[in-house]
Amino acid sequence: MKHKIAMWAGAGLLIAVGWALYALAAPMSSQANVVTLARLTQPIVLAGSYFHFGLNVGWVLLANTATYALIGMMAESFSALTPLIKRIPYHR
Repeated sequence: MKHKIAMWAGAGLLIAVGWALYALAAPMSSQANVVTLARLTQPIVLAGSYFHFGLNVGWVLLANTATYALIGMMAESFSALTPLIKRIPYHR
């Protein structure tokens, strides 16, 4: 389970690094689809734009990694409980 959570965290880091590289390579654009996709895949960017505060790229990488690790922990905990839930008898 620890390895799967680490894989989730690694995915979050790769997503944040990908957006950082895209931001460095592409000119600043306000295309709605790009901004929306960035906000959906990086929850800290969504929070920063909602509360109007800027973040350093390093903090975005760290926060996105931690967020995806937390999501992975919840997903793996739920998947571990699924066989137990299926064993509970259901009576009408």
